[in-house]
Amino acid sequence: MPKAITIEPIDGKPGKPGQVYYPLSLRNVPAPSPGSNDLLITLHSAALNHRDLFLRQHLYPSPSFTVPLLADGFGTVTSLGSSASKSWLGKKVILTPGRGWKDDPAGPEDKTGYKTLGGTKTCELGTLQEVVCVSEDEVELAPEHLTPAEAAALPLTGLTGWRALVSKSANWEEGRNILVTGIGGGVALNVLQFAVAKGCCVWVTSGSQEKIDKAKKMGAKGGVSYKTEGWEKELKKQLPKDRPHLDAIIDGAGGNVVSKAVRLLKPGGVIVQYGMTVAPKMDWTMPAVLKNLELKGSTMGSRKEFKDMVAFVNEKKIRPVVSRVVKGIDNIREIDGLFEEMKKGSQFGKLVVEIQGEGGSSKL
Repeated sequence: MPKAITIEPIDGKPGKPGQVYYPLSLRNVPAPSPGSNDLLITLHSAALNHRDLFLRQHLYPSPSFTVPLLADGFGTVTSLGSSASKSWLGKKVILTPGRGWKDDPAGPEDKTGYKTLGGTKTCELGTLQEVVCVSEDEVELAPEHLTPAEAAALPLTGLTGWRALVSKSANWEEGRNILVTGIGGGVALNVLQFAVAKGCCVWVTSGSQEKIDKAKKMGAKGGVSYKTEGWEKELKKQLPKDRPHLDAIIDGAGGNVVSKAVRLLKPGGVIVQYGMTVAPKMDWTMPAVLKNLELKGSTMGSRKEFKDMVAFVNEKKIRPVVSRVVKGIDNIREIDGLFEEMKKGSQFGKLVVEIQGEGGSSKL
C-alpha cells in the first residue's frame, strides 16, 4: 500500500490552538483509483509551506488527522482514467495547490470558498504521500529546466507571489520600485524573481544580513534589516534620486508596515498583504488615508493565474530557491527537522521532501 504522512492527535483528541504541536504520523493508505478524467500520479517530491506548520499548531482552520499534509507536489503520470487525454501518460507534472477558483480576477467562484490542498477537512487531497489521483485539469507540465525539488517548490508560493505582484500590485512594470519584505520565505523569493525578471527595481527587508546579501545576488538593488530602528529612513537613502519612492510593497508580515509605507510609498502607492505572520491584526492610519494609499489583501490565486505563472517561469527560466531537501517519506525525523527550520525562520527558500526518486515505481 502507498505511504502518506498526516498529523495525529495527542491522547486521541484535538489540542488548543497555539498550545499544541501535533506529531507526524506515517501510515499506509488505500491505493487510489482514477476516475474517467483523472490522472494517477506517482509523486517524487513535495514542499512545505507555513500553513503546514500552522496546522501542526492548530492555528489553521479545520485541521484533519486523516488527510495527508502539504499542498505542493511534483510527479510522473503513471496511469489514466478512461476519458483522460493519452498525451499525459509518462509526463512530469506539478499539481495546482488549490480548488474552487477558475479565472475570476476578484476571487474564488466556488460559493463554499477556496480549498487549499493538504491537511484539512475542506480538501481530501495532500501531497505528502506516494501516489495521488487528480483531474487532468488540475495539473501543468513541469517546466523542464527545473529539478524535482525546484518543481515541487513552485506551486503554492509561486501562485501566491504571482497574484500579489502581477494581479494586485498594479506595478508589475519595468522600472517600478518594489519592496519585498521578509526575504527568505518562499513567496517573497518568488516575488523577487518575478519582479527582477520583469525589470522592476526591488529592495528587500530581512532580520538577517546574510539573507539580504543573497537577495542582492539574485538581483535586488539593496535591502535593510527590519530589526534596525527607523529602517525606513535607511531604505529611503537607497532609492534612486530620479525616483525616490516606492511604487508598491509586497508584504507577508503585517505589523507596522502601514506606518513604514506612509514614509516610503508614492501618493496612491499600494501595499499588497498576502500574510500576517506578526499578528492577525494591523493598524490602518489616517496618514495612509491622506496619502491615498491602497491596502489590498491577496491570497493564493486562480487556476488561470497558476497557468500564467508557470508559463512565465518557463519563458524566463526562473528556478525557485530550495533551502534543503530531505530524502524518503519514511524519514520522519528529518522531515520533522524541516518543520523546526521553518519555526526558527532560518531557511532561505523552500523546504522539500523527496518522496521517491524519478525512477521509483508506483506503490500500488
